[in-house]
Amino acid sequence: MIALIQNAGANSFVLMQVSNRRFALPSAIVSELAPPVRLHTFPHKSPLVSGAIVRHGRIIPVYDIASVLIERSSSVHRFYLVARREFSDGSELSAVAVSAECELVTAEMQPPSENNAPYISGTVLIDSQPIEVLNFHALVASEAPRKSQLRNQEARS
Repeated sequence: MIALIQNAGANSFVLMQVSNRRFALPSAIVSELAPPVRLHTFPHKSPLVSGAIVRHGRIIPVYDIASVLIERSSSVHRFYLVARREFSDGSELSAVAVSAECELVTAEMQPPSENNAPYISGTVLIDSQPIEVLNFHALVASEAPRKSQLRNQEARS
């Protein structure tokens, strides 16, 4: 998959499964799809960080994006999708746990609707199904809904 990603164009996306939903990331930021390895957990106060993995001698933080995207932690982790986050003074590899194998697709991204969350860059249409394209940097910087917020949302449903 890495060779495919390196040859991918501007309209290429990596589809990933988080719990029972599919999302996309621009292929340009994806580094690798890592096999299941030991997730090292430790005490911390970083939002969304579920632990760290070691890949190629580097410590890579793993973010629990399911708590933001589907408002609950995902218990099924088959792989780790490793992607690069860019900062003004450099970049950092970060990982997210995914529930199934990923797929490289080419599609035209449509702009996000006005009511989308700030971590949604747009949508791509895959097999007549709209898939949200994630802004990875904004996503891992967002906060997970607090348990009280989730209870209030459930009560309103």
